[in-house]
Amino acid sequence: MDIRHRMARRAAAYFASGDIVNLGIGIPSLCNNYAAPGVMFHTENGLIGVGPVAEGLKCVESFCNANAMRFVPVPGSCVFDSADSFGIVRSGRLAATVLGGLQVSKRGDLANWARPGKMVGMGGAMDLVNGARKVIVTMELTAKGQPKILEACTFPLTGKACVDHIVTEQCVIDVMEEGLVLRELLEGLTPDDIRRQIEPDLLVADDLSVMAA
Repeated sequence: MDIRHRMARRAAAYFASGDIVNLGIGIPSLCNNYAAPGVMFHTENGLIGVGPVAEGLKCVESFCNANAMRFVPVPGSCVFDSADSFGIVRSGRLAATVLGGLQVSKRGDLANWARPGKMVGMGGAMDLVNGARKVIVTMELTAKGQPKILEACTFPLTGKACVDHIVTEQCVIDVMEEGLVLRELLEGLTPDDIRRQIEPDLLVADDLSVMAA
């Protein structure tokens, strides 16, 4: 299994049957492949029940998510307008959202929508990180050798103290009140290997486990 799918599978392990979950673009969008039966996926442009990617004659313009990906709705899907969709997000009815990240701080601040000097759009991530009950970030641990888990984010923030779990290709880190806690580690690595690639102090869980290959 390649790195992207391994990270998506690990992030999907946080879902439970009956959850309504929103997925961001990139690695988060792959979580649909690994979710437990009974998990329903939400898209900001107005649907709960996002199913597999549509191909061939199954491609219908009406069923297109917020990332412009056409999909097949699952049985029991519900369609509504964008205002209702963001009402669902803002009212706390989403069990979780999975998003990519450019930077995460030691207190769980997230920067994922803009790099200084780049033209970008804002999207709905600001609502998601404040409305979803659990925020899961999937990202590589570093970018061109530079840490992405920092003492403080230097890019514009998406949300403050909003991240619960960070899933990377090397480890899983929980953002706790006492600090960042290493929860899982890729086989062959040590906690010190992770510490060398991030800025903040890193605590190690008593029940530290090996990430599934």
